[in-house]
Amino acid sequence: MAATFHVENFGCRAARADGEAVGDRLRAAGHSEQQPSAADVVVVNTCSVTAEADRAARAYIRRTHRLNPEARIVVTGCYAQRAPEELAAIDGVAAVVGNSHKALAPEIILGLVHGKAGIEDVCEMLPSGAEAYAPESGLLDELKSLREKDNFQANHTKSRTHGLKPDVVFEPFAARLKSCPDASCLSESVFAQPVTSCFDASCGHECVVPQPEKPVPFTRTNVNAAKKAGLIGVESLIAGGSAPIYADDRFAHSFLEEAQVTPGAQTRPNLKIQEGCGNRCSFCVIPFTRGPSKSLPAAAVLHQVEGFVAAGGKELVLSGINLGRWGRDRTDSTSSNEFSGDLWNRTLAAKTKTRRGWGTQGCSPRKLAALVRTILDETALARLRLSSIEPMDWSEELIGLMAEYGGARLARHAHLPLQSGSDAVLRRMYRRYRPWHYAAKVEALVKACGPELTVGADVMVGFPGESEAEFGETLTLIRALPFGYLHLFPFSPRPGTPGWALHAARPVAAEAVAERMAALRALAAEKMQAHRRSFAGRELEAITLHTQAELAAQGHSAALTENFLPVELDSRMEANRLVRLRVSGVNAEGVLTATQS
Repeated sequence: MAATFHVENFGCRAARADGEAVGDRLRAAGHSEQQPSAADVVVVNTCSVTAEADRAARAYIRRTHRLNPEARIVVTGCYAQRAPEELAAIDGVAAVVGNSHKALAPEIILGLVHGKAGIEDVCEMLPSGAEAYAPESGLLDELKSLREKDNFQANHTKSRTHGLKPDVVFEPFAARLKSCPDASCLSESVFAQPVTSCFDASCGHECVVPQPEKPVPFTRTNVNAAKKAGLIGVESLIAGGSAPIYADDRFAHSFLEEAQVTPGAQTRPNLKIQEGCGNRCSFCVIPFTRGPSKSLPAAAVLHQVEGFVAAGGKELVLSGINLGRWGRDRTDSTSSNEFSGDLWNRTLAAKTKTRRGWGTQGCSPRKLAALVRTILDETALARLRLSSIEPMDWSEELIGLMAEYGGARLARHAHLPLQSGSDAVLRRMYRRYRPWHYAAKVEALVKACGPELTVGADVMVGFPGESEAEFGETLTLIRALPFGYLHLFPFSPRPGTPGWALHAARPVAAEAVAERMAALRALAAEKMQAHRRSFAGRELEAITLHTQAELAAQGHSAALTENFLPVELDSRMEANRLVRLRVSGVNAEGVLTATQS
């Protein structure tokens, strides 16, 4: 039977891409979107980067349940991975699906739509013969036998670590870390313990043991072999608490491949090509909620880009949790259908071997710069945009591509997370760069792209122990660099991170945080206005967007310039058109006003 659904996304571009992928799967199954107040199933795709993000997700769940008590609410995303039991206990929640089991989310939701909440029902939702991430009958038999064990319920009342089920048999990721042999690469810490978690660190050493074995596609025929290899924790798929919970820390089926991206509701859709993060910043919970870095195969990326172009797409955004790490987890012999699902055609393996320059053994690009060049060389995509990339992942090759293609087919827009301009604070954060490294990367990008480049950054305020002098260093660095915008947020202690203990020992007063946030907001607004006003009277390339009704009623259209500046055009134009415009000024909201050239 057909049902209605609503997907509510919280958090970053990559999280939004996950939500869009779930929605695509549900639409493909014949279900339609509806407002949350009337939907049969509401999917809440959560963020957990701050305590405020957690609070917002809980508030949304409770509000949805009040407005639509009959709706089956499925919670997924980072909060669902970090603290699943906390969410499962909220009234109205029908299932909690952590990022570790994200690839199963569409089938779990389809099971709820059909009134089947158990994991044993998931297989029934799959098309006959299709490859999908779901258990087969052998695993279902074991699930049933586990339910009959006398001690099963007791196992599910144990205390949780980072919200992960303790009865899944595996060695925790943190226990697999090892020290780097080069002490010079280790960040300073108030805990007198080294940072041992950096993948592919600048020191050149592998500072953790090899990542867990590659996930095997969970099909009806190979799931038992995968289970024996330790890639799936059976007990993690069984209900434990108020609602079924699907979560462990293996992340064996965490990569939710997207349906073919097209220029639909989003003129400039995100294509998520990378999942997870191996950086262990002291404030960040993402390695626990997303797992280690995994990359979508190059052939699959190119397949998506080609399909997007064929559908009339003009601008595509490459995104990821740690985008700059794309390809580092892959080898020349990695098969292109390693993450096979019912969305990917089996011809991808053959395409991998026939791509120009990939060689007869299926070798493919293994770093982001090589992938970007391949996209620009081998597809007709009009414009490619890169989302957030860590400062030290802006390699010479990638910056060279910005010089070569910037302003034409590669957007002159670079987002480099900064967090702090203080060397001491960056060291406490376990960040892998110093302020002067950051400044050098921005300088190189401006030299490559010219003053048209729009540079953005994330800045954290009130990290534990941040003094007035250290905050002053952040202000000084920001004043010196040509930022076009800043994303500002106060430090939020996350359970299980070193920052949690740091906050307990050296908290920054709330009044000081508020004052510093106000100072940074004023500086950010000043720099944004200066950057945007510098384009008055100039011509820029842009893409038209879906225009809000209020703006359309004035006979105007919304657009976004190639270098990431919002525009209000003085004429009506349909979305998804590449246009050249002349900027006339900046309105009170900071939006460029322009006419078509």
